[in-house]
Amino acid sequence: MITVGMNYRVIPGKEQEFEEKFQAVLGALEGAAGHSESHLYQDVSDRTSYLIVSEWSDEKAFTDFIHSDAFREVTNWGREQILADRPRHRVYKN
Repeated sequence: MITVGMNYRVIPGKEQEFEEKFQAVLGALEGAAGHSESHLYQDVSDRTSYLIVSEWSDEKAFTDFIHSDAFREVTNWGREQILADRPRHRVYKN
C-alpha cells in the first residue's frame, strides 16, 4: 500500500471550479485499478492551495493511472484553465 500526496495551487477565483473538477476525477479514480480512496483538502491559510491524498495498492497502479489518457486530459485542462503552477506529487510507502 502507498499513499500519494498531490499538491496543487490554483489561480485565485478558480477554487470552486477546481473542487468541482475533483468530484468528476473521483469517478475516474473509483474505476482505476489499485485505487482505494482519495480525499481533497484545502489550506485554511491559503485558499488557493490544495492537497489530494490518495491510497493505492502499489506505486505501479498509481503510475499507470497518471500515464492514462483520462488523467492526461484532466491535467491538460487544469494546466490551461485552473492551475497557477506545476503540481507536485509525493509518494509515501507504507
